[in-house]
Amino acid sequence: MQVLSVTLQDEGQRLDKFLAKFMPEAPKSFFYKMMRKKNIVLNGKKTDGSERIMAGDEIKLFLSDTTIADFKKKDTLEHGIKNTVSCHLDIIYEDSDILVINKPAGMLSQKADKNDVSAVEYINSYLLQKQQSVNTDISLAFNAGICNRLDRNTSGLIVAGKSVKGLQWMGSMFRQRKIKKYYLCIVKGKLKESARLSGYLVKHENHNNVTITQHETAGSSKIITEYMPLQYGKLGIEDYTLLKVHLVTGKAHQIRAHLKSTGHPVVGDAKYGHKDIYQIFRRRFGLKHQLLHAWRLELGTYEDIPEKYHKMVFEAPVPKEFKDIMKSLGMSLVFEGEG
Repeated sequence: MQVLSVTLQDEGQRLDKFLAKFMPEAPKSFFYKMMRKKNIVLNGKKTDGSERIMAGDEIKLFLSDTTIADFKKKDTLEHGIKNTVSCHLDIIYEDSDILVINKPAGMLSQKADKNDVSAVEYINSYLLQKQQSVNTDISLAFNAGICNRLDRNTSGLIVAGKSVKGLQWMGSMFRQRKIKKYYLCIVKGKLKESARLSGYLVKHENHNNVTITQHETAGSSKIITEYMPLQYGKLGIEDYTLLKVHLVTGKAHQIRAHLKSTGHPVVGDAKYGHKDIYQIFRRRFGLKHQLLHAWRLELGTYEDIPEKYHKMVFEAPVPKEFKDIMKSLGMSLVFEGEG
């Protein structure tokens, strides 16, 4: 027999989902059979798996150690034993339910294939090491997950749920557009006025890119992007503009493709930028990625989340490389939100 105590991180899940994570190799039919036979009970009582578990709940598994081991993956987190990956995380905010980090350019938000190491793995490794260092209870069946994604070569804010509730709260806010998302980027040309861009984004899966059109087509998504010029700079004879971008809708590559469609691509963007500009910045500054930074998140007053998060604001400091290039273009390092 084995007894599992539900932690705060696991709270809010259905029991059957919890069991499926704890023993991922077991078929669902196995759990329901064991629950019917009372070989799996919740707080000493018969269960059907639909119950929402709470911190402090006790789940008893009247199963052999061999059976449990056979149904668990070799690398499953069990009582703090798990391979960890080392990475210094730039933490902007943390409480018991959520974690906000400043992701560097070059780090994946999520795995693209099984051998990748992404922000998700770094976050879970950080949380595990932190829990072990203070000898706190470790979730048996919950791994932190992220609520928003950034392109690999875009830096900035990523929000993760440390608990089931935190993941649900923040994920719901992003889906319902109750969070305002602001980015900073440097683009080619001089944009003198603020603008609100609308259009339709078409994703091309085979080429991992998107195009923007002004007319709805099959499979297209309506998009809205707003921007405001903050500063101007120059390199040689070319003008450049530092933009504050409000991502009203949130589609992959939206900002990069939308700005390209206006003739003002993001500097350093190999996929959507001007090749000559890309090469100039690579030779001059060693720049290998787009100068696009997920800078600021403003939370709204959403009734389904705790009041402590209402109107909360997160800001990620601008990366040094970004600031160095601003300085070289003659831009001030002090602008709205900085100083």
